[in-house]
Amino acid sequence: MSVDLSELPNLDPAAFVRPDPLALGAARATHPPRILLLYGSLRERSYSKLLALEAARLLQAMGAETRLFDPRGLPLPDAAPDSDAKVQELRELTLWSEGMVWSSPERHGAMSGVLKAQIDWIPLSQGALRPTQGKTLALLQVSGGSQSFNALNQMRVLGRWMRLLTIPNQSSVAKAWQEFDTPGRMRPSPYYDRLVDVMEELLKFTLLTRDLAPYLVDRYSERRPGTDSLAAASGAAPPAVVAPT
Repeated sequence: MSVDLSELPNLDPAAFVRPDPLALGAARATHPPRILLLYGSLRERSYSKLLALEAARLLQAMGAETRLFDPRGLPLPDAAPDSDAKVQELRELTLWSEGMVWSSPERHGAMSGVLKAQIDWIPLSQGALRPTQGKTLALLQVSGGSQSFNALNQMRVLGRWMRLLTIPNQSSVAKAWQEFDTPGRMRPSPYYDRLVDVMEELLKFTLLTRDLAPYLVDRYSERRPGTDSLAAASGAAPPAVVAPT
C-alpha cells in the first residue's frame, strides 16, 4: 500500500525510510558470540557471582565467548576520572561485547549498588559510538528469601534506558544459599533449568540480531539534517558491535 507523503506534513521525506525486509538478510558473522557478564556483590561467597559463573559455563557450552568483569576496585560513579583503569576495563569490555548478562542480588527490595555502579560507569555515548545500543541483555537475580522480581524489574528499566535488546525470559533464584553446593556449583533444580532457558534464549537473540543491530537501531529522528545526535555528527548510523579481534 502506497501513501502520499504529502498527507504527512510533519514528516521529513528526506529522512523517512520504509523498513525493508530485505535489509534483514545481512550476511551472518561466524565468530563466537561475545557475552559480557556483570554481577552485583563483593562478598567472598557471592551468589550473584556464582550464578553468573554458572551462566558463563552454559554460554560457553552453547558456543559463546564470555568475559566476567570483577567489580572489586571499581570506584563509585563520579568519584574518579574516566581514565581510571577499572573504568577503562569495563568500558572496553562493553565495546567488545555483543550481548550482556546482569546478575544482581536483591537488597532492600532493589538491585545492588555494586551492579548499579557498573551500569552507571557505562556511558550512553562514547565518541561516535553507543557502547550498549542494539546489543542483547539477559537478566538474573538472587534472593536470600522468597522469590522476588524487584531487581529484575529495575534492571529491565535500565536495559531499556541503555538501548539494549533485553530478552523476554529472565531468572530469579530464591533462597540462593540452598541452590549452590560447597564448591559453588548450582544444584539441579527448576531454577537451574530456567537458567539454561535464559542463556539459550540470549544466544539465539544475539545470533539473530548482532549483524543487524546497526539497521535495527537506525532512527528517523537521527537521520534528519541538523539533528543533535551522534549519528548525525559522525555521518553514519552508530555501530552496535566491534569487529572481532
